[in-house]
Order: sequence, then structure tokens, then C-alpha cells
Amino acid sequence: MKNLFLFVWKYYFFILFVLLQSICFYLIIRNKNFHQAGFINSTNKVATSVNNIVSAVTEYISLKESNEALSRENAALKTLMPDVFYIDSVQQRLVNDTQLLQQYTFTPAKVINNSFNRRNNYLTLNKGTRHGIDTGMAVVNSSGVVGIVKNVSPHYSSVMSLLHKDTRLSARIKKNNYIGSIVWNDGVDPDRVTLNDIARHVPVAKGDTIVTSSYSAIFPEGIMVGTVESIDQNSGMNFFKITVKLSTNFRNLTTVFVVNNLMKTEQLQVQEGQVIE
Repeated sequence: MKNLFLFVWKYYFFILFVLLQSICFYLIIRNKNFHQAGFINSTNKVATSVNNIVSAVTEYISLKESNEALSRENAALKTLMPDVFYIDSVQQRLVNDTQLLQQYTFTPAKVINNSFNRRNNYLTLNKGTRHGIDTGMAVVNSSGVVGIVKNVSPHYSSVMSLLHKDTRLSARIKKNNYIGSIVWNDGVDPDRVTLNDIARHVPVAKGDTIVTSSYSAIFPEGIMVGTVESIDQNSGMNFFKITVKLSTNFRNLTTVFVVNNLMKTEQLQVQEGQVIE
């Protein structure tokens, strides 16, 4: 008690000043509507800001619990989705081209594994021999070329991606039909390949469309490969070195089509000079 008395006595003038200021402030607000309204508005703004901050902090603290609850709900819902079941049936789309006398079947498949940042890249599909898939078949998607089937099992198949050092693809410049070879020389950039074997006298320009040629017994003619991005005219060779920006985005492959050329055997036999009766 003695200490309290000494404290009041020591700061007597300051305490009196604060008390008088508080009384004056109260009288001003009490007797002046304008000041009263301003004070109330200011108080409401401060209270609203504080409430917003408290609400945001509370929501942030409870965010982890909300995310966990949503994850549990999503997991429960996904167990009811058709995608979690292995579909053993197969649907094929038959394309008859009476002009080229070629027939192709297109079998949809789901990409369950994929690499694009290695020197030799592969994909794994959820379709195999039970679905009519065999080695040497072409793989495409809605955007363009993807790769070639290399190994198969009853339910799965492995695909050598276009992004592989051993992949060679016959392609042509769409506007003038000049034929070249697509390779992935870079081994680094999954968005670009090289078009080789285009002679320096061939008219080619940035933006030209590159598609598969009729020289392939694997890919149908006219499948999109990409567009010309740059042309190296100073290679010192008789051919251009053309960089092609791929139309297929290998970073987000989900659904593809396995293409079967039903006349592939006959075509290869004729090309090798074998007599077919």
C-alpha cells in the first residue's frame, strides 16, 4: 500500500493530466453528435479490422484440418469412380481410306507411367496383347506423334517415346511434301526435335507444319509432328538443320491411341521385293 501511495505521489501531475484529458474527451463526445458519430464509426472500423484479422487467423489455423477432411472425402469418392477399376474390354475405331487403300485401328489407352527428362524416354500403357496391342505399333494422341510400342504383356505395353535417341520418324513439310527425318538430337529439351535431310534448295520457313509422311509403315500419313521454329542455314552442309517445336506436350500425357496398320505386313513384303499372291 505504501508503494502504491508513493507511486501516485511521484506521478501525481501526469495522472491528473490523463484524468482531465479523459474527462474532456468524454464531454466532447457526449455533447457533440458529430464527434460522437465519428468516434463510433472509428471504433466500428477498428473492431471490424480486428474481427477480420481474428477470423483470418482462425481460418488459417483450421486450414490443415479442413484439408485433411477434404482429402478423406476425395479418397472416398475416388473409390467409387470407374477409373479405379481395370477395364479389360477394348474399343477400336476403324478408319478406311479408300484412296490410299490403307486401314488402321485406333485403340485408346491410358498412360500410367511416363518420362521426358532422360536421354532415352519410355511410356507405359494400361493395354497389352489381350487388347490387340503388339510391338511396332504407332502411338499418337489428339495433338500428334507420341512413340512406338516396344514391349508388350497381356495387360500392359511399353512405348519408346519420340524423345529417345533411337527413334527415327519419316516426316514431310506439309506445304510442299519434301521428306525428312525426325530425330531427338538434343536429348535435353522435351519440346523440340530436329528435322534432318531437307536440302538447302527446299523452300522452308518458320511456322511451316511438319506431319508424318506416307513412307512410314507404322504411322498413318498426315499425323501432326510440330511446326518449324528455326532453320540453321550455316551448318556448312548440303542440308538444313531445322528445329521443330513439337505439337505433343510430353509433360502431361494422359490418354493416347495405339495405331495398328492392318496392311503393314503386306506393305513391308512388297518393299522387300517379296511376291505376294
